[in-house]
Amino acid sequence: MTYQVRLGAIAHGGSCVARIDGRVVFVRHGLPGELVEVSITDSTKDRFWWGGVAKVIEASPDRVDPPCPVAFACGGCDFQHADLAVQRELKAQVIAEQLHRLAGINWPVEVEYVPGDDPAGSGLGWRTRMRYLVENGRVGLREWRSNNLVELPEGGCRIAHPKAKAGLEKFAKGAKELEICVANSSVSVLDEKNSALSGPKVVSQTVLGRDYKVRADGFWQVHPLAAEVLSQTVMKFLSPRKGEHALDLYCGVGLFAGALTDAGCIVSGIEIAKPAIRMARQNVPEAKFHAGDMARSLNALPRRTDLIVLDPPRSGAGAKVVKRLAMLGARAICYVACDPAALARDLKTFFQNGYELRQLRAFDLFPMTHHVESVALLKK
Repeated sequence: MTYQVRLGAIAHGGSCVARIDGRVVFVRHGLPGELVEVSITDSTKDRFWWGGVAKVIEASPDRVDPPCPVAFACGGCDFQHADLAVQRELKAQVIAEQLHRLAGINWPVEVEYVPGDDPAGSGLGWRTRMRYLVENGRVGLREWRSNNLVELPEGGCRIAHPKAKAGLEKFAKGAKELEICVANSSVSVLDEKNSALSGPKVVSQTVLGRDYKVRADGFWQVHPLAAEVLSQTVMKFLSPRKGEHALDLYCGVGLFAGALTDAGCIVSGIEIAKPAIRMARQNVPEAKFHAGDMARSLNALPRRTDLIVLDPPRSGAGAKVVKRLAMLGARAICYVACDPAALARDLKTFFQNGYELRQLRAFDLFPMTHHVESVALLKK
């Protein structure tokens, strides 16, 4: 079932919006303004459908040939068909639209290339953590919204770090999944049972002069420059003063806690994952850490604090947590967000509880995908 449509604006998630007989259709692998034939891939919902570009009739001048031959089959990349600078413009449009629609503010957004990257570079070879699917010795990635295997092309995944795509075949026998972690210290290969096939289970990352231990299968930013860029931005936004009390919420292994401690702050952190908290206590022994779900750990928060940095999961912090944080009297709050919609929803709650947005920076830490990282500074 195909339809000829003119594609509208980019939507959160990397698809363009189109309308077919009055119904909204989210179309992958198109660009705004293009005339295309759309193949419907999911019509199970009444309110909207999903589709993909089957044929480009009138192409955008911003369309390029994807560097990967399986780009339109694999679910890992959304924007390989778009010029890299245009990818950043599309992400900026999404952030601005979400802020306007969900938080009621108009804010000029620019998505920055990562310092150290060539702004006109390839956008390839950056992903240091990869999860591969294995079937009968064949190694690949998942099809979009599916567990079907898309076998890797010759040369491997184009956005994978070179060390995260070499020699996979020798580990594939008997495995159902392979997880690759490229760290400052080493390269680790794990299977679906978390058995180490090569390299250590605990790796080391160095950020702003401090070493952090993190599990090879644990959370860490996947762009090799991300942790440093985000830490530098948070510290610049907060301008911490020696002796100030600071909270690192959703702290993981203590990345921001380490930077704040090194600035002379008295730091406490909260994180739901107990293995991460154990690492945080090793990485930043000067700080205090509490293991628990954030929404259920509000009683563990101090009555007052000077600074807050929060880096919640993709779903955001939520109104209950935000309202409680707004009561702590922090002179500055830094919100690190991987999802523009969650950021906008939480910002609205902060606005309703006495805080306003002062600065916002967004970074293209996930080239070729729709994902983007934002850092917002809030003050009373």
